[in-house]
Amino acid sequence: MPDKILVFYGSYRSDRAGIRLADYTVRTLNARGTDAELIDAMQIDLPMLDRMYKEYPEGEAPEAMETLAAKIREADGFVFVTGEYNWGMQPGLKNLTDHFLEEWFWRPAGIVSYSAGRIGGAHANVVWHGTLAEMGMVVISSTVAVGQIGNTLDEHGTPLGDTGASFERAFGRFADDLAWWTEAGKRQRAHRDPPF
Repeated sequence: MPDKILVFYGSYRSDRAGIRLADYTVRTLNARGTDAELIDAMQIDLPMLDRMYKEYPEGEAPEAMETLAAKIREADGFVFVTGEYNWGMQPGLKNLTDHFLEEWFWRPAGIVSYSAGRIGGAHANVVWHGTLAEMGMVVISSTVAVGQIGNTLDEHGTPLGDTGASFERAFGRFADDLAWWTEAGKRQRAHRDPPF
């Protein structure tokens, strides 16, 4: 059975350049034999965090939240595709993730960041690393930071020129690392229940 990877994307902007990176991520992981699915925060449109999923009485959480909680619990790993806003993380993606906690535990997560500038969302990438670890995920060491995204991927998520070729090489290493940790996590969970 192929690994189930959820790819999270969180921009709510009308001109979302990062969606091309999210689409590339899903398409490329699927081509490698993974069962990858895009989770677009804007489409799910959870409210600003008032109550976490676990704080609702059983069966009373909003339907979109209930559906997403089940998908997160069933996933083998996660990829977070994030832009950078003022050296920080996208509020839409952060809001979506904060609705859940235990659902994330004991699975690997990878971070793919982007920006219109040269540093490729590196500040947001670093901030997400600590946040995801605190939320119970094992954050893989490989990461991808896509600078000048409009010069790296076209509107369909197709790599462009030398910059796109360099990005593809980096993404291949990232995907290999994620696959290794996903397999390790699945084997360990089959061998022993998590301690909590």
